[in-house]
Parts: sequence; structure tokens; C-alpha cells
Amino acid sequence: MIDRWLRRWLRVPSVRAIRGAITVEENCETAIAAAVAELIHELQAANGIGPEQMISAVFTMTPDLNAAFPATTARFAGWEGVPLLCATEIAVPGALPRCLRILVHAERCWSGPVRPVYLRGAAALRPDLVGRE
Repeated sequence: MIDRWLRRWLRVPSVRAIRGAITVEENCETAIAAAVAELIHELQAANGIGPEQMISAVFTMTPDLNAAFPATTARFAGWEGVPLLCATEIAVPGALPRCLRILVHAERCWSGPVRPVYLRGAAALRPDLVGRE
């Protein structure tokens, strides 16, 4: 506890992992790109970060999404210097369909908690975190 308070007071940067997810309307390049753009915009705004503070990002998509790489849209959105990885989620029966997830690692001086972002139908994944201020 004292260590966290001291880090904030001294303005020492630290690394945090930020999660997010969004559902995609359909399996097409345009819909995937729109979802990625919305998700990364909201994630950056909610946490006050930009690409210069990002260490890396991992995108996953459910197996029913395969028309585009999320990293392509992220690069066009200014994340060209951020190491990006795309993967497929495990095909669990009954899981939320057409879901795109992200895990971002960022380093900065944090003055408050990390704010995960769950948009559209993905809000059902973590109702305990949606809208939490």
C-alpha cells in the first residue's frame, strides 16, 4: 500500500494491463475495422493513454471472426510503433459470438485505477466492470 502511494507521489511510471472487448456486427473487414477503431478509441480515452505509452497489445477474436486482422486497423489508428499480436479465442460452446478482445500493456504514471472497456454485447462478459468510475 505504501509502495503504491509513494510511486504516485513521486510520479514513478509503472506497467498496467488493460482489458477490453467488443462484439462485431458481422464477419467482414469493414465491421471488424469499425469495432477495433471504436474499442481502441474508448480504451485510450478511458485510461488517458496514447500509443507512446503502450508496450504491446494482444487482440483475440472468436473463431467466427476471420475476415481481417485487428492489428491492421490499430496500425492505421496510430499504433504503428506498438508490437501487436492477433490470435483466435478458444471455441467454447455457448460463448459470446463475434467477440473481439484486447489486452494492452501500458507504462505511465497512474493516478487512478485502470479502466477496462467492454462495449456493445461484450458488456455482458463483465457486468461488474461496465460503467464503473
